[in-house]
Amino acid sequence: MAATLDTAAFDRGTDPILDFFSPEQARALVAYRGDVALRARIEELARRNTEDALTEAEQAEYEGYVQANKFVAVLQAKAKKLLRD
Repeated sequence: MAATLDTAAFDRGTDPILDFFSPEQARALVAYRGDVALRARIEELARRNTEDALTEAEQAEYEGYVQANKFVAVLQAKAKKLLRD
C-alpha cells in the first residue's frame, strides 16, 4: 500500500524555502518555463511516450523531466504564495 502525502507536513517542511527569495526572484521563478530546446525535447519525449515508442534510456530521461517539472511546479507555487502574502 502506497503512503499518502501529508500536505501539512510537506508545507511545513518546504515553506521556509520562501525566506530565500526576494520578490524579484520569486517573480522570475514564477515566470520560468525552461529554454526552447529543453521544452522541445520534453514535448518530443512526451509525444513518443504516448505512442509507447521510447527506448529504456529515453523513458528514464522523460521520467527525470517529469520529476523535475513537479519540483519546479512546487517551487513556483511557493513563489506565488510569497508574492500573494
